[in-house]
Amino acid sequence: MRKYEFTGETKEYNGVTLHSIQAVRSFWNVCEGDLGGWIENESNLSHDDDAWVYDDAWVYDNARVYGNAWVYDNAWVYDDAWVYDNARVYGNAEVYGNAEVYDNARVYDDARVYGDAWVYGNARVYGYAIVNYSTDYFCVGPIGSRADYVTFTRSNMSVTAGCFHGTLDEFVKQVKEIHGNNLHAKNYLALVECVKTMWGKV
Repeated sequence: MRKYEFTGETKEYNGVTLHSIQAVRSFWNVCEGDLGGWIENESNLSHDDDAWVYDDAWVYDNARVYGNAWVYDNAWVYDDAWVYDNARVYGNAEVYGNAEVYDNARVYDDARVYGDAWVYGNARVYGYAIVNYSTDYFCVGPIGSRADYVTFTRSNMSVTAGCFHGTLDEFVKQVKEIHGNNLHAKNYLALVECVKTMWGKV
C-alpha cells in the first residue's frame, strides 16, 4: 500500500529533479497529509514499513531508505547509499557512495559516511567525523554501568557514549571523575588505549 505521493513541488540540483512528498496514510509518527522531505523517485523511499524522509532532507540518485529508517533535518543520502533498519541520519549529515547505515546506528551533525563504509549496530557518528571505511570507527558494547555502547570515530578521534560526546581526552577525564578507579573506569580506559594503538595515536 502506498504511503506517500509527490506534491507537485520540485527543486533542481545538478540536473536532478527532487520532488516534495506528502503522506497519504498515517504510520508511526507520520499522519496522513504530513509533508515530508525531498526524493528524486519512488525507488528512493520504500512504501513499506515506517521509513520516512522528513523536513528538508534529500534522498536521490540510486539511494534507498527503507525498513524503519528516518532521514531528517538537512541530511542528504545519495549515490548508491542505503539507510535501513532503525537507522537515523540527521542534522547536516551526508551518506553517499556505496555506504550503508543500518541496525540502530546514528549519523548526525556534519558527519560524512561514504565510500564502502558500513555503520551499524549501535554506532554513533557525529560532529565533523568522516567515515570512509568501516575501519574508521569502532563500536563496543554493552559496557559500563549503563550497559550502553561506546563509539570511537577515527577522523576526529572522538567518542560517543550515552549522553557524552567529546574528544578522547575529555572522555578519559569524565571517566576518571565519574568512576574513579573502579572496574568500569578500567574497562573504558583500556578501550581508549586500544583505540590509540589501533589508529597509531599513541
